[in-house]
Amino acid sequence: MRWDFFSPHEVRTNPPIFVANCFQMTKLIADASSIERTVARMAHEILEKNRGVENLALIGIQTRGVILAERILKAIESIAGKKIPMGILDINLYRDDLTRVSEQPVIRKTEIDFDLDNKTIVLVDDVLYTGRTIRSALDALVDFGRPKRIELAVLIDRGHRELPIRADFVGKNIPTNENEIVHVCFIETDEKDEVVVAEK
Repeated sequence: MRWDFFSPHEVRTNPPIFVANCFQMTKLIADASSIERTVARMAHEILEKNRGVENLALIGIQTRGVILAERILKAIESIAGKKIPMGILDINLYRDDLTRVSEQPVIRKTEIDFDLDNKTIVLVDDVLYTGRTIRSALDALVDFGRPKRIELAVLIDRGHRELPIRADFVGKNIPTNENEIVHVCFIETDEKDEVVVAEK
């Protein structure tokens, strides 16, 4: 079962608009209700592709990938009626551009307290852009075990890939320019749920 990110009614009556919400002069792409529906759809797609939850686990990439993973996890467990493990991954020490990002990068916790061997791991992040974050995450996962398969779930795919990486589950594909930034806002970190595009 699938649902579009926006319903036909929303497309006709609520096209993307410029607002000043969690960031000034931004274009609203998705509001709270749209994000909620998208999470539900992604949960159904993950279950459908994997034929249930056997040997399935989620790992969220710090920071907003963790929040998204927690929401997808809750939806999957509600649908399937079974618990599945979830981990938290920080990829900063695995970045190939670490010295460019900051002289003193912020290292957040990594918490994977289950065996990855022979599991299907759904790696979760908020935005897929160049693919370098995901490449770093794949490098990091090798240190924790040998999964049977790794799948990628992202809320937003904005294009401009620099590496041959593709998401298996995508909430919304957004055409963007290089001079734009996609911000995913969650209540837990930004006091509201929305996706916006802003100029750099």
